[in-house]
Amino acid sequence: MTLLLRLSQLIDRLNTVVGKSVAWLTLLVVLVSAGNAIVRKVFGVSSNAWLELQWYLFGAIFLLAAGYTYLLNEHVRVDVLAQRFSRKTQVYIEIFGILFFLLPACILVFWLAIPYFWQSYETMELSSNTGGLIRWPVKLLIPIGFALLILSGVSRLIRLFGFLAGKCADPLAAPKVAEAELEIAEDIRKVAEENDRRQLERLQQKQNRN
Repeated sequence: MTLLLRLSQLIDRLNTVVGKSVAWLTLLVVLVSAGNAIVRKVFGVSSNAWLELQWYLFGAIFLLAAGYTYLLNEHVRVDVLAQRFSRKTQVYIEIFGILFFLLPACILVFWLAIPYFWQSYETMELSSNTGGLIRWPVKLLIPIGFALLILSGVSRLIRLFGFLAGKCADPLAAPKVAEAELEIAEDIRKVAEENDRRQLERLQQKQNRN
């Protein structure tokens, strides 16, 4: 059990690093979206590549952070009955859900996503939109994202059995979001606001010159 718990810790570290890194893509999405909108409205210039880049980045955030979100126990749960049971019963329900729902579904998607990505890579599939981006990078995110979610599910499963054996803390306890993460989110918001303000000032200056 000790070795398995160490494996669980390694998986959690991996998902934590990926999740926190991917969080910065949110700032990039804001910058790309704001810049594209301003250029389109002011100069009447638009590009499908920039629009698709926004979708790609959003897809990366959604898929690559799924495992980290599950680690933090932040996925949406419609829990009507389980919350009325004892913690031990809740753990058994969680184990059942992971073994018979989460892992089978994720493994199936992962298995089907590999040829889906590979076909796109071999043919160098391009967007059907004029000036769009190549498709295989975003399709590659699907198996990677679900692989991370599978690993997160395995890690949770290990910790659930460890909890039943009295070897680790309660994995179902709602974790407190680290203050560092809140600070990062606040920094991202401030940078985005400052960037928008500067862009608007530049546009106003150009309009005044004209």
